[in-house]
Amino acid sequence: MSASAEISQHTFASSAALAEALAGELANRLRKAIAERGRALIAVSGGSTPKQLFDRLSQLALDWDKVYVTLVDERWVPESSDRSNARLVKAMLLKHAAAAAHFVPLYEAGQDTPEAGLVYLQARLSALPARFDAVVLGMGGDGHTASFFPGGDHLTQALDLQGRQRLWPMRAEGAGEPRITFSLPALLDTEALYLHIEGAAKREVFKQAETGEGAGAHYPVRAVLNQSRTPLSVFWSP
Repeated sequence: MSASAEISQHTFASSAALAEALAGELANRLRKAIAERGRALIAVSGGSTPKQLFDRLSQLALDWDKVYVTLVDERWVPESSDRSNARLVKAMLLKHAAAAAHFVPLYEAGQDTPEAGLVYLQARLSALPARFDAVVLGMGGDGHTASFFPGGDHLTQALDLQGRQRLWPMRAEGAGEPRITFSLPALLDTEALYLHIEGAAKREVFKQAETGEGAGAHYPVRAVLNQSRTPLSVFWSP
């Protein structure tokens, strides 16, 4: 299958310019959802790339007490760990005006594995809308997005567009810790889907995934680019 025709690409001169533009876009999406339905739900990614984005978004004016924030995926580590995506989101996004937002973690303290925690997370998510208002994906140098890692033990199930399970545990050689991730169909069930990437190296990985040439044919992010269910906006800066 060729890459979806519904991919719009936005290039910025700097990460600061990208953060400004994407934060404004996300804020508008959240405001629209609140105006229409009384609350908004956004899923964000961890890692170092979104730090400026989170900082900028946290300062924008909107009814943050009506916003619910969750993660695209999470490492199965407590929030005290430097590897915790929840720790990053709380430090970089849930501050300033955004401190009033409601955070929905993808980790359950006291459960040793993501499999053991799955039932708790599913119950937690059942109280939220099934459809996201915005999903912000990242991408690794190995072509993974969310916790869709090459060689992941549940990769096939997580990428199955007909699958009904919203969350999957994931273990892979390149993943480090065991992880929990939203499935591809769950992430595509959104009003707006974004891919935030920075740097020349990731730009090349994206191009390879888009064309399917060489190693790009096996990059998991290709599943996001090849689907026709949800338009994708790619935000990139050097």
